Amino acid sequence: MAKGRGKKDTQLTTAGRDPEHNFGIVNPPVYHASTIVHPTVAALEEANLKPFEGVKYGLRGTPTTFALEDAVTALEGGYRSVAVCSGLAAVTAPLLAFLKAGDHLLVSDNIYYPTRKFCDGHLARFGVETTYFDPMIGAGISGLIRDNTRVVFLESPGSLTFEVQDVPAIAAAAREAGAVSIIDNTWAAGYYFQPLKHGADVSFQAVTKYIGGHSDLIMGMITTTEESFLPVKRECSDLGLHAAPDDCFLALRGLRSMAARLARHQETGLTLARWLEGRPEVDRVLHPALPSCPGHDLWQRDFSGASGLFSIILKDASKAAVAAMLDGMEMFAMGYSWGGYESLIIPADPSAIRTATSWEAKGPLLRLHAGLEDPEDLINDLERGLKRLTAG
Repeated sequence: MAKGRGKKDTQLTTAGRDPEHNFGIVNPPVYHASTIVHPTVAALEEANLKPFEGVKYGLRGTPTTFALEDAVTALEGGYRSVAVCSGLAAVTAPLLAFLKAGDHLLVSDNIYYPTRKFCDGHLARFGVETTYFDPMIGAGISGLIRDNTRVVFLESPGSLTFEVQDVPAIAAAAREAGAVSIIDNTWAAGYYFQPLKHGADVSFQAVTKYIGGHSDLIMGMITTTEESFLPVKRECSDLGLHAAPDDCFLALRGLRSMAARLARHQETGLTLARWLEGRPEVDRVLHPALPSCPGHDLWQRDFSGASGLFSIILKDASKAAVAAMLDGMEMFAMGYSWGGYESLIIPADPSAIRTATSWEAKGPLLRLHAGLEDPEDLINDLERGLKRLTAG
């Protein structure tokens, strides 16, 4: 498979393609496969010696899977990648790969809620203790690392509140202590940030979001360093967390246009964020590219751009007023995913899912995803919504 040499946009176009060995076909074919046969006993035994190299069994990948994995590896700047059946599977598999009963786990307090639920539920039942930390702790994470700390788990920017973490400092502290650093990189899609080049051991993302890009796909991708690959791959194989070939095909198709889509998401997102900064109904805009966002200086240092997801904090407003605003939206739909072509908006309460830090904002929070619609239409929709917010 082509490894995607050149700059990022060229990598997205070329990585994972192999027309020479596919009758000149530009797109990698979809291989539906379970059983892989071997011509001799010797060949069968040889295959068993290297179960994660080449095509061995459908569960462990086909040429379609490998094409996508190669392309995302080039995008993320890693050693190898593993395609799994969902973004949540991409969360849980690396944690299970490096943790066992009696271990200690450090998790950023601004994490995606299902990650917190998995830590407080499944991992706790299996004897793993989780401590949550202030996302802005930086190198101070060293003070929380114990002798039995095995994993430090980050998400930058954070879900809902968008703090940008000092990934190099936190990853360096983890590595010095012998712990593995894992990061949710979905917001940047591997395009605007490459955590492995900043010291992380494992970077994953929900392919459901920007790689898929069309709100019709559920998938996750885990990219690792060379040292971390086999534990992660073994865990995914043991748990049966494989990605279906048709889904891999859709992800490859989405990947080819992602650079162009992300540029539009970024432009529209910033247009909306700056417009909302000037609205009297808005107390604060949480967008990593704006100085008002915690960790903005770290975003400037480490990231090459911004996606279309951000939040706003409204000035004090009742639940009924927020409902009046959101129920009448025409361009912004209410839905819990993001990264597709459509614009979305949801209300959220970060205070309900914080334990290491407190959420002090007085007004309600709204998370927005800027889609591919005309920005003027989106602004008009928001303006009408804000009028409904204050009408009562």
